Amino acid sequence: MRRIRLLLAALAAAALATSLAACSSSPSLEVSSDAVIVDVRTPGEYAQGHLDGAVNIDLQSGAFEQEISQLPADGEYIVYCRTGNRSAQAVAIMEGLGFENVTDAGGVDAASSSTGIPIVTD
Repeated sequence: MRRIRLLLAALAAAALATSLAACSSSPSLEVSSDAVIVDVRTPGEYAQGHLDGAVNIDLQSGAFEQEISQLPADGEYIVYCRTGNRSAQAVAIMEGLGFENVTDAGGVDAASSSTGIPIVTD
């Protein structure tokens, strides 16, 4: 009976370690040289730290659709914000406007982790 308990404890510990490892690793996003990284946060948030090379098109500016429409719809875009809420909204808008290759990278930290692009300030 003691061996069974030890075996169950070892299996539980292994399962926990596996699930923790899975939670801590971010899925990797392949970023081509043609991809445009779009930060949809406010200019103030962008100035505090953004992915290196990202363009800032503020979702809350009131001119997001007009500004984003000036980009080629057949381009490749990776979109992020602070937590993932605004990026999801922006992706939905972009897809509604006919953009074909748009990826929601979520929040800035997750986007940096999954793309390998560092967070910088200007």
